[in-house]
Amino acid sequence: MNFEEPEGATALDPNELDGLIPSHIVNRGQLNELEQHNILMAAFWVKTARFKRINEEKSLRLLHSKMFEKVWKWAGSFRKTEKNIGILPYLIPVELRNLCADVDAWIEFESYEPIEIAARFHHRLVSIHLFPNGNGRHARLATDILLTKQLGLARSTWGMGSLDVTGEIRKRYIEALQSADLGDYSQIVSFVST
Repeated sequence: MNFEEPEGATALDPNELDGLIPSHIVNRGQLNELEQHNILMAAFWVKTARFKRINEEKSLRLLHSKMFEKVWKWAGSFRKTEKNIGILPYLIPVELRNLCADVDAWIEFESYEPIEIAARFHHRLVSIHLFPNGNGRHARLATDILLTKQLGLARSTWGMGSLDVTGEIRKRYIEALQSADLGDYSQIVSFVST
């Protein structure tokens, strides 16, 4: 995966920026603050949401929509443009269906330990890069839902720090994802299990 954008932000094209709901946002800091507020509201919503499975398209799109519904008109809609990370946009629905089916099989056949199932799910969500923006945050919350509501584990502390700012924890997280890109899931498993 390529993480060249500052602070891990996915660059938005002009059409996606047109989808910004509030008109008062003039810089990345204001946008980050508004998104974080919306994500906190979504996290409260998750506590009472009745997901049978987070690993299905409908649930993942709904989660993204709840996380960014007051920020982006396209919240919950798959991206239509290429990014510095992620698969080609037209492949998103197929790859997402494959991921969801894989997770079901991993759980049913106990292919991996539950924490590794969550780590693999997280890595693949980030790799697919479903949405124009917010993919890392979405993948982390979706993984927490998988951990708590489907696998019966505690949510991850994600390295016990902020992944939204440049620093040692974010560096280790990105290295873990890149290692998983090469087939070594040990670092991302360790990261998710902290």
